[in-house]
Amino acid sequence: MAADDLALALTGASGAQYGIRLLECLVQSGAAIHLMLSRPAQVVLGLETDLSVPGRPAEIARFFADRFGASEGQIRCYGPEQWTAPVASGSAVPRAMVICPCSTATLSAVATGASRSLIERAADVVLKERRPLVLVVRETPFSEVHLRNMLQLARMGAVIMPANPAFYHRPQTLGDLVDFMVARILDHLDVAHDLVPRWGGPTPAGEDT
Repeated sequence: MAADDLALALTGASGAQYGIRLLECLVQSGAAIHLMLSRPAQVVLGLETDLSVPGRPAEIARFFADRFGASEGQIRCYGPEQWTAPVASGSAVPRAMVICPCSTATLSAVATGASRSLIERAADVVLKERRPLVLVVRETPFSEVHLRNMLQLARMGAVIMPANPAFYHRPQTLGDLVDFMVARILDHLDVAHDLVPRWGGPTPAGEDT
């Protein structure tokens, strides 16, 4: 894979907007994206957004490529059990992977190495090949089981990043809150952005210091 290849998976947790906005920003960055949507994720997309996302991987790739202006082949989408996908093998591991949003079921499967779906297998590959793995867990409150799984994955080197936006940038819209989380994810992927002001940076014009 190319040096700028990134894997992005959306699972069935609430917070589909985070994953879609992240996909848009990754397209704008020029990264090659290996996209995976679980079947529950497709259900949640229908519930939480106005997007009419098709069901087949090739159609999903075309849908988002058209929506975000991706270049030819920039987005490659794989089915939940497409074991021939490059991300299923350590010989073609991406530079990094993000699961956004990450359900607690997916969290558990990754923590235990279950690898029952392509998303879980791809995460397992990223971990074993010592590449960055970011899990944007969306659940509240956390049970002891959730916390134990997060601790186990953190000890393996994964970044646990619950969908927990801040307010110091004075968000005015839901999009501002989404962008805060996406900005933190992009930071961990080493992808440049200007989504939100940095802490301690210049105060926006017209605001009190």
